[in-house]
Amino acid sequence: MNHCLVLDIGKTNKKALVFDEHYRVVHEQNARLPETTDDDGFPCEDLPLLEQWIRDTVAEIQRDPRFQIRAMNATAYGASFVHLDADAVPVAPLYNYLKPFPADLLEWFTKTWKTIGLETASPLLGHLNSGLQLLWLKHRKPELFRQIKRSLHLPEWVFRVGVGGGFTDGVTASHPVSKTATNPSTSLGCHTMLWDFRKNDFHEWVRSEGLINLLSQPVAGAKPLGLHDSSAALIPYLATFEEPFVLISTGTWCISLNPFNQEPLTEAELEEDCLCYLSWTGKPVKAARYFGGNEHEKGVKAIAEALGLPENFYTNTEPGPAEAMVQYAALMDEMVQKQLASLQLALGHSAVRRIFVDGGFAHNDPYMQGLATALPHLEVYAAEVAQATALGAALAIHRDWNPQPVPTSLITLKRYLP
Repeated sequence: MNHCLVLDIGKTNKKALVFDEHYRVVHEQNARLPETTDDDGFPCEDLPLLEQWIRDTVAEIQRDPRFQIRAMNATAYGASFVHLDADAVPVAPLYNYLKPFPADLLEWFTKTWKTIGLETASPLLGHLNSGLQLLWLKHRKPELFRQIKRSLHLPEWVFRVGVGGGFTDGVTASHPVSKTATNPSTSLGCHTMLWDFRKNDFHEWVRSEGLINLLSQPVAGAKPLGLHDSSAALIPYLATFEEPFVLISTGTWCISLNPFNQEPLTEAELEEDCLCYLSWTGKPVKAARYFGGNEHEKGVKAIAEALGLPENFYTNTEPGPAEAMVQYAALMDEMVQKQLASLQLALGHSAVRRIFVDGGFAHNDPYMQGLATALPHLEVYAAEVAQATALGAALAIHRDWNPQPVPTSLITLKRYLP
């Protein structure tokens, strides 16, 4: 049987998963790697340690006689660059996207490029706009900047390291996995301020600042290798359902993703924290964010502290005290209303009939029932996909390794009625 190896690099957990032809996980390795600090003393990923873990893990799995690895892919968190010299050796830390961005540089940039957010479908987020990291390096660390010959977004670099690849084509000549360059589209089109969605090209400021030669160019028809994690997590749904839908991916952030909304981002939507992703096929994905998980955590903590209860009072088999449950119901009602407002931004005028919710809130009955009751004209489902991000990366290259049809049972659904 053929197998596919996927490297799934999260900010906390690093995973290597092997899928069989039925998309069952037949092997998984996990690691939590300690952080280091960058040249300014700010916490960041330990890049040499990550590189060694990738190389060792891939070599170990490829030697395992149980697996016939016929393809490999990678997915990783975004807003992060690996900066390489002419020999493809990293010359800078993997700067943390939470690192504070200089206010004066940001002010100068936004005054110079007044409509940059709208054109690049990117809210102003500092280092979370990965393009601004290049601007920062050029203007604040010029000696380091001069050493950089190529800047790869983290998913692209992880893939190249995983296949033992070189600087240009991402693979060695003898490697059986792939002969195709990575496709940077999903990273470029994710709040980077690099990609002009209206022109479908790099934004003018990238060329104006002399950054264009540092970046990988999207190649028409290139395989989806090295995927941004949010884009990868959407793929199992796109592979399973043809009818238009919105996916609400819930966690600390609740992100409504609509791959069927092709309307350009408006100024009003941008001010409401909307943005666009870019799929590996080059199509925009309208997204709206709500800080729901964080709000839920704070609300539950406040109720628990006020009433002297454990913070899991709402999850117990036996209901908590009546007053606590009344307050929790009010919290959830408020959250559902905010989620609906965020969802509506992603819906736009698209012909969506189904709402899928995955992540933590898919298991929260008050949240799910609240959505279903408020949206009687739509079908609302709690969805569960095992290893969705890694699964998406494997599905994206299905034709390269898997002779079987894509299974129809990848996603478990539970419908909530109004």
